[in-house]
Amino acid sequence: MEKLKIIIALILILAFAACNQSDLSSSQSRRPKTELDGPIIKRDLKEIAEEGKLRAIMIYSSTSYFLYRGQAMGLEYELVKRLADHLGLELEIVLASNIDEVFDLLNRGEGDIITYGLTITEPRKELINFTDYLYTTHQALVQRKPTNWRKLPRHKISKSLVKDAIELIGDTVHLHRKSSYYERMINLQEEIGGSIYLDTVLGNHNIEDIIKMVVDGKIKYTVSDYNLASINQTYYPILDVETPISLSQRIAWGVRNNGPEFLSTVNQWVNQIRKTDVYHFIYDKYYVHKKSYKRRVESEFFSKNSGQISQFDTLIRKHAEKLGWDWRLVSSVVYQESRFDPSSTSWAGAGGLMQVMPSTAEGLGLHDVYDPEQNIEAGTRYLKNIWDKFENIKDSTQRIKFTLASYNCGYGHLLDAQRLSSQDGKDSLQYDANVEVWLRKMGEYRYYSDPLVKYGPVRGEEPYGYVRDIFLRYEHYKRLIPLDPSILALEENEKQLSSSKP
Repeated sequence: MEKLKIIIALILILAFAACNQSDLSSSQSRRPKTELDGPIIKRDLKEIAEEGKLRAIMIYSSTSYFLYRGQAMGLEYELVKRLADHLGLELEIVLASNIDEVFDLLNRGEGDIITYGLTITEPRKELINFTDYLYTTHQALVQRKPTNWRKLPRHKISKSLVKDAIELIGDTVHLHRKSSYYERMINLQEEIGGSIYLDTVLGNHNIEDIIKMVVDGKIKYTVSDYNLASINQTYYPILDVETPISLSQRIAWGVRNNGPEFLSTVNQWVNQIRKTDVYHFIYDKYYVHKKSYKRRVESEFFSKNSGQISQFDTLIRKHAEKLGWDWRLVSSVVYQESRFDPSSTSWAGAGGLMQVMPSTAEGLGLHDVYDPEQNIEAGTRYLKNIWDKFENIKDSTQRIKFTLASYNCGYGHLLDAQRLSSQDGKDSLQYDANVEVWLRKMGEYRYYSDPLVKYGPVRGEEPYGYVRDIFLRYEHYKRLIPLDPSILALEENEKQLSSSKP
C-alpha cells in the first residue's frame, strides 16, 4: 500500500511538471514577435541632415502630442522640437495609429526617430536601438473602483480591488500585443506561476482610449506606465492605479539600429537636456501639474475631446469657404494673428481676431474690428483681394504663401521681392527658396536701395517667419483635426462599437 502511494505521488509530480512545461511553452509562444514588416532602410545622420528634415514618429495622446487652444503641445512634441532646432532641422511629425505600428514606420524609413515613451526591453532591442533614457517609471495595473466608491469606507474600497498581481490569475487584462505591457504580463505569469488571459483585440485604440474603457466599465483591467496612469486618474478619480506590475523601468526614444552616428548625436543631446531646468519644467507640465492637466482635458478646445480648434470654428469655416481655403489653414492664420483673442490689439493699431489695420477696416467697411464675425469676414475678404492679384501663380500652395506674406507686410513688398528674384535669374512665381530669400534681404540698405525696389525697406524676417509658422501649425491641424467635423463623430462611434465587441 505504501509503495502504491509513492508511485501515485510520482505520477502526480510528473504530471504537474508537464503542465508547468506546457504553460511555459504556451507563454513563450505568446511573446511578441520581433519580425519587421519589410526591410530596414539605411538612413543615418548624414542622410537626415542632407534632407534638412527630422521625421519624428508620434502617437496622438494627451501627454505626448495634441492640440490645446490651437497650439501643438505634449512632452515628446516639445522635446523633439528642441532636438530638431538643436540639429538645425525642420521637424516633420509622422503620426502612428498606436504602438503596434511605430517600429515598422521607423524601419521602413517613414520616420527617423520614435518620439514616444518606450519602455526599454530586450525583445524591443532586436527591433531598434534605444536612446539614453529620458525618465523612469513603473508599470501599474489600471482598474476601476466600485461605482459608489465615494460613499464607501477606505477598507471596503481596498477589499474590492486587486492589490497583488497574483489575484489576476484566471482573469483578463486588455493590452496591445506589441506593447511593453504585454511583454511584462508574459513574464509576470512565469513569476507567479499562473495564467492570466491577455486580450489584445483593441484595434486602433491607444493606451488612453483603453484606460477610458476601464473607466466606462467596458473592460476590467489594463496596464499603463504609472506616470500616465496617475495623470489620467486626476481626471477620472474612479480609477485605481496603485498596484504595481513591474519594478522601475527606463523610458526612452527609439532609432534604427543601423544609424550609429545619429544615435550618438541624439544621446549627447538627451544627456545635456536632461540636466537642464527646461527639461524638468516640461516634464512637470505634463506629468506633475495635475490641475493643469485636468483643465486641459476638460476644455472643449482640447483636440482629443471635440475636434475643435477654437470657439470660432463655425465662423472660420463659413468664411474660409468663400475664400476657397481649408478652414484649418485660416484658423492657423487667426491663431498667428491673435491667438483667438477677439480683443487683441497690436502696437500698430491692428485689432481683432485677424488683426485688421484701421485703414484696411475702413476700406472694407468694417465698423467694429472687435466683433468676431465682422473681423473674420473682413479679414478673409482682404485675403481674397490679395489672392486675386496673384492669379498668374498657378501652384495653389505657392499662391497662398504669396498671399499670406502680403497680408503680413504688404502686397508692394512682394512685388519688389519678385523683381529682385527675376533680376537674379530665379523664378519669381516660386515663393519657396526664391522670392522668400529676397524678401528676407530687403531690410538691408544694399538691397532696398536697388532701383527695382519701389516700396522701400521691409523687415523681411517677419513675413518669412509668419508664413513658415502658419504652415507648420496648419500641418498639426491637418493631422489632428478633420476637415469635416462630422468625421470625428463617425470615428468616435466606430471606436465605441469596436470597444463594445466581446
